[in-house]
Amino acid sequence: MKKIFDFDFSHFKGDVFGGITAGIVALPLALAFGVSSGLGPSAGLYGAIFVSFFAALLGGTNTQISGPTAPMTAVSMVVIAAILAASDGDISKALPSIMTVFLLAGLLQIGLGVIGLGKYIRYIPYPVVSGFMTAIGVIILLTQILPSVGYYPKEDVDFVNQFKPHAEEIILDNILREETEEDILVLEDFRETIKRAEHITPEQILKESQILANEEASGVIGTIKVLPRALKNINWLELILALGTILVIYGFKRITTKIPSTLVALFVMSAIAIGFDLNYRPIEEIPSGLPLPNLAIITDFNLTSIIPYFFTALTLALLGAIDSLLTSVVADNMTKTQHNPNKELIGQGIGNSIGAFFGGIPGAGATIRTVVNIKAGGKTRLSGMVSGVLLLVILLALGPVASKIPVAVLSGILITVGIGVMDYKGLKAIPYMPRPEVLIMLVVLVLSCTWNLVYAVGVGLVIASLMFMKQIGDLTGERSNVTSLKEEAWADELDFPISLKEKVFIKHINGPLFFGSTSNFQQLAQQIPDSATTIVIRMGKVPYMDQSGLYAMEDVLVDLVKNGKKVLLINLLEQPKYMLERIDVIPDLIPQKQILPDFTDCITWIKGHLENDFKAQEKI
Repeated sequence: MKKIFDFDFSHFKGDVFGGITAGIVALPLALAFGVSSGLGPSAGLYGAIFVSFFAALLGGTNTQISGPTAPMTAVSMVVIAAILAASDGDISKALPSIMTVFLLAGLLQIGLGVIGLGKYIRYIPYPVVSGFMTAIGVIILLTQILPSVGYYPKEDVDFVNQFKPHAEEIILDNILREETEEDILVLEDFRETIKRAEHITPEQILKESQILANEEASGVIGTIKVLPRALKNINWLELILALGTILVIYGFKRITTKIPSTLVALFVMSAIAIGFDLNYRPIEEIPSGLPLPNLAIITDFNLTSIIPYFFTALTLALLGAIDSLLTSVVADNMTKTQHNPNKELIGQGIGNSIGAFFGGIPGAGATIRTVVNIKAGGKTRLSGMVSGVLLLVILLALGPVASKIPVAVLSGILITVGIGVMDYKGLKAIPYMPRPEVLIMLVVLVLSCTWNLVYAVGVGLVIASLMFMKQIGDLTGERSNVTSLKEEAWADELDFPISLKEKVFIKHINGPLFFGSTSNFQQLAQQIPDSATTIVIRMGKVPYMDQSGLYAMEDVLVDLVKNGKKVLLINLLEQPKYMLERIDVIPDLIPQKQILPDFTDCITWIKGHLENDFKAQEKI
């Protein structure tokens, strides 16, 4: 079979087998990531179905298998937790806003692909990526400790009771806010406030206290805070199920890697829990039937509730782009093909956008699933589509059965994911890496774990950029010294008349003149002796000049001309010349006749204008 409607069926058998194998690998991870995100297993399954299918259909990497990944889920957790807290813990109230943020992330990914930014993703510094990936591993590993020991903060009565005073304060504050919106003057009509406060029920206080308890115990810091309580209240059955899952995953890999060990662990440990009728905690019920679009994204759209999360959505988009394109490179190396980065971003964005409408968490290209697909025979985009269809079939046929999977089993799976996702290569290299790069990696790692994933990446990028600019500026400065011709001469300057060594001063600029190197250049005017009447600036090695460099050069040239110096620009390249012409430095400050193509012409100019000095040299 060949191509039909632009689909390549020549590898149909391999694509089907590869897609089925990748789908089987994706199943336990999709469920686990859904539970970890806070939206439940169905959200992970829906994300895997739609992102896998549409990213494969419309993307630019033939063998890519997409779906929820550890980094995307970790950032999604931040979004979900923040919006859920702002919605008083009501998931039905928060869901439209959450999915709108995910939809925005998908649309931003499409935009990144449309404007052609796919090829620039690779310029993100490795220390930032390394610190982020290790932080993802630490976050997943630590946050899964509580469910793996069967401890749930909102069910710890003593812990929840600690938050009741704060809960009452929040409820009363909400009442006062409602009265303000209704133009009720509280001090003049405080009886209305008392009347409303009397209707506060113990159930409301308990619910608010549970929300506060969950917030307190969330994230890495929260987990560490409540860990002593968790260890005093271990549910041994849950812990055994989690440890059993971990042992099966690592143990089965030693027997064979042809069958996914996570799937084996899921089946074995779930079968034990269900077969022996153990008193375990199951995951949330997975809805049966076809996924339905959540139209509340459109009907309940509220711009003000989304604006604070714009940069989080942008982070999701960029993270998904990095995750996907790195996997695309792996796929290219294995299949000896070439992916289309911008098309891949568009496909991923469409998949995430459609997934958001159906309540799925966002995803990206998944390296392990892609490798499994290729090794099983997948060669075209049909394999990724088959993977998505298989997950849909599993949802429709086995949804009620999947709802009986123990939470502790999925926690065990996620603990192994957290361990596996850390960048051990980067961690091992710490003793040998340059100190600035180690600093960047550790800053991103620590801030991601203790503060905010989104801000941590931003801080890391800023530090990396500043350090890079400093290094380039220092390098440019080292190679661009201001000296007389006798002290520093290029090959074509060796025969320059000695008598003119104090009359002519030279500036060698090596590399771009940009904001990182302007301070060195600005010292030029201060270092030139009064005896020098002609300044030669050799610019043949200046391929680029930014606005900062342009104005720095203008300031120096203004001072030189003001002091009666003649300035010659030698071998001025196209881009710097264009910049100087735009602000009229050429020809207002430096006439065209002083823009010379090479140093030979420079010597001719100097001989013509310093004729008396040359005659004196000849007499000697």
